[in-house]
Order: sequence, then structure tokens, then C-alpha cells
Amino acid sequence: MDKKAKITVIGAGFAGLAAAALLAKDGFDVTVLEKNEMAGGRARVWEKDGFTFDMGPSWYWMPDVFENFYQLFGKTAADFYELKRLSPSYRIYFGKEDILDVPATTESLYQLFEDLEPGSSKNLDSFLAQAKYKYDVGMNEYVFKPSHSIMEYFDPRLAISGIKLQLLGNMRKHVHKLFKNEKLRKLLEFPVLFLGATPQNTPALYSLMNYADLILGTWYPIGGMHKIVSAMQNIAETAGVKFMFNTEVHKIVVNGNIAEEVITNAGTFKTNFIVGNADYHHIEQNLLDKTHRKYGEKYWDSRTMAPSCLLFYIGVNKKLKNIQHHNLFFDENFDEHAKEIYTDAKWPSKPLFYACCPSVTDPGIAPPCCENLFFLIPLAPGLEDNESKRTAYFGLLVQRFEEQTGNDISGHILFKRSYAMNDFIGDYHAFKGNAYGLANTLKQTAFLKPSMKSKVTNLLYTGQLTVPGPGVPPAIISGQVVAKEIKKKLNKS
Repeated sequence: MDKKAKITVIGAGFAGLAAAALLAKDGFDVTVLEKNEMAGGRARVWEKDGFTFDMGPSWYWMPDVFENFYQLFGKTAADFYELKRLSPSYRIYFGKEDILDVPATTESLYQLFEDLEPGSSKNLDSFLAQAKYKYDVGMNEYVFKPSHSIMEYFDPRLAISGIKLQLLGNMRKHVHKLFKNEKLRKLLEFPVLFLGATPQNTPALYSLMNYADLILGTWYPIGGMHKIVSAMQNIAETAGVKFMFNTEVHKIVVNGNIAEEVITNAGTFKTNFIVGNADYHHIEQNLLDKTHRKYGEKYWDSRTMAPSCLLFYIGVNKKLKNIQHHNLFFDENFDEHAKEIYTDAKWPSKPLFYACCPSVTDPGIAPPCCENLFFLIPLAPGLEDNESKRTAYFGLLVQRFEEQTGNDISGHILFKRSYAMNDFIGDYHAFKGNAYGLANTLKQTAFLKPSMKSKVTNLLYTGQLTVPGPGVPPAIISGQVVAKEIKKKLNKS
């Protein structure tokens, strides 16, 4: 193996950080080129007037994935941050004075199901046992496959597992067959929204997310989600990775079928291998000449994208009551909003939304007697984004938040910052302004996703538009998979 091989990682998101750290650990000369001013990709941090905002991911699920990554370097999460399990995990508002707190203990969870639907705890036991099996098999056997070919799945053990994993069923049928209470159904269908598709179009395999949610729990790193980014950057730099920020890649120079140079706003860099962790569509369609693209625009336009979103970061000069760290507002029709994202793409008429108030758990991220708020509405990607829309929806969110929680915030807002499709495109070159990547539909699972492999021999993709899919833990795994594939390739050279 040529240990002096120069590896260039485009983008410092979670997948890029994971790949860079592992490749440097193996002795390669690794440089990360990042367009923005800091590492983290969508998980950047914004600070204003004593407030600290995580700009992207806010849910810490699947703590085992983070721990397993850190252990590859002889570390644990505790070496970098204090991890706190939230109790309750989150709150769902179904209407004024109609709330459901999702408990952090198994005993309380079973009691909740019994209270809402007598006798349902027996079905919950069966549902969670299946979900655990899917999590164990999915996280140990499926997600670490590079999915270059369907042949990777032609294994008798995996075939048997595939049947048990319910790859062909959908989440809606799976949940509705076992539970009749609408609140319980919404609770169990909620986690698949992270995967970017409706419950009707999401394979029942992904009830593994319910195991992650209800059993493994919802956690929070004190200081904010960007603590994970800092930890991974620290690990990478300790391993020898060089970071270049405010460095945007403009072109990948390919000779024959080999990428030889990366042209940026900060100069041109020779390279022996490239990890594409920026937006897959952007790299392929804008940084490579047409002859080196694996997919055309027709292919990309036919993909089902996960949602984009409208975000607001808000500083409030009072303490709030009656809210949790994570709050889901399901006081409007779930299916109607989903239809306006996935079927009849439009700005939603009566959106569901999410409000995060991390200063409830972590007062240090806001000034004394203040609160840090984060609002999110899932939206169809590709919508027209303008300031008048943002202003109108902000007014709607504040009104709904005040009605449901009993908190008057409209007269206590110190500042707000909005973020939506145009920002995702400007900051991340996000295809159609998406926030969460590619939807995990049945036709876009495993080897049916855009391939890690490029037509360019020494370029592999990683991140949320390829395997295993959207979300922070899958992105970290994606980086691990691509690092292993590169190591194999360079071992043969």
C-alpha cells in the first residue's frame, strides 16, 4: 500500500470527518477541503449575543454508533462531552391541554400504551422485539455494506433475515395492524419522518427506528450537537488530517479515468484519491465533465428526495413553561401535511412542526433568564423560497406555539434568523434545497441508492445521498464504509 497517497476529502460533514479520520489513522496523507468556515456540514453552530444554536441536527439517537466510532480511536464519548439521556424523551402536542410525554423508561412506556389502548402492551412487546431484531441485523449486517451490487445480499443468512426484516411491507400497515389508538399510531410513525418518506412508502424494516427511539433513548451532549463535530474534528486532527476552511472546490480535473487535481478558490491540489462528501448531485453535475458523470439530470429529477425545511433560530428574553427539550406539534392533520410534501408539492396549508428548546436541558447555551428556541417545518424540496413566505409562516408558528403551550413569546423575541431552501442551496449546494438527502423508500434502499462508486476510478461518494442514508448515525457509518473501500482499493494498487 502506498502510505504516501494523497487523499482529498471534499466536505467536512459527518461522513467526511469519519472517512478522513480513519484514512489518516491508516497512514494516508489526508486533507479536507470545506467550503464553509467550520466543520460539521449541516451541523454547524451559530452564536449570537450569548446564545448558541445548533443549525442542523438536534436529535442524538443511536448512541452506540457514536460510541463504536470513538472506540476505533481508543476513545469514548465521555472523553469529549457529557451525554445526558432526556426524560421524558420528547413531548407531543395533539391540541391545547392534550399532550403526550414519551417516557424514557420501559416500564412507563408500557403503562402509557395500556392507558391509551388497554391490552396494547402485549402488541408493543411483539413490535419492539421485532424492532430490536431489525436494529441488530440492520446495524450489524446491512448498513456496513457498500451496496455496489445486489450480489452482496445473496447470502442465505441475509435472505432469511430479509424476510424477518419485512423489507417489502410498509410502516403504515405494520403499525396499524397492531395498534388502533391514533395517538399511539402517530407516535410510532413519527421516527420515519427522519428518513424522508411517508409511513406508507417507508419499508417496515425501519421500525428499527422505534427501537432506537423508545428503547435506546433520546440523548443530548451538554454544550450542543456541535460537540460531536468538535470531537470528530479533534480525532481527525490528532490522526494527522489537515483542514482547509473557506475553501470551495470548483472543478475536479480528470485524465483518462483518474482524478488528478482539485481546483479550488484557494489554489489547485494534486490528489491520488477523492472522497466526495459534498452534495453528490453537485459534485457529479458541476465539478465533473459530462463524460465522467454516472447519472444524468433525468436520473436525479426522478429521485424521491427527503424534505427540505423552514427553520427559525430564536432568542427569547424569558424562561418558558410547559415545554420539553423536544416538542412535536401534531395538532393538525398528519397525512395532509405529508401529502403537501410528497404528493402535491406546495407550501403546507396547516403544517405540523417541531420546536426544540435545548436550554431547558442546558441553560449554558442561553444567557440567564433567556431561552434558546429552534422551530422547524418540513417542506417539499424545490419550492419557491422568499422572505414573504418565511414571515407568514413565522407568524403562524408563533401563534400556534403560544396557543398550545400557554407561553407568550411574541413580545419577548430578541432576534430571529430564518433558514430555508435558498440557504441550503447557497451553503451546501443542496440538490433542490433538500435538508435530509434522499428518501429511504423501498426503491431507494441499499443498492438502489446512488452508488458510492463513480465512473472516475479514484473517486468515491459518501454522505446522505448514498448508502446507507440520511441522518447523523448513517452518515458516520457511510464515512466508515467509504474509508474501508478506499483502503481496499489502495491495497491493490
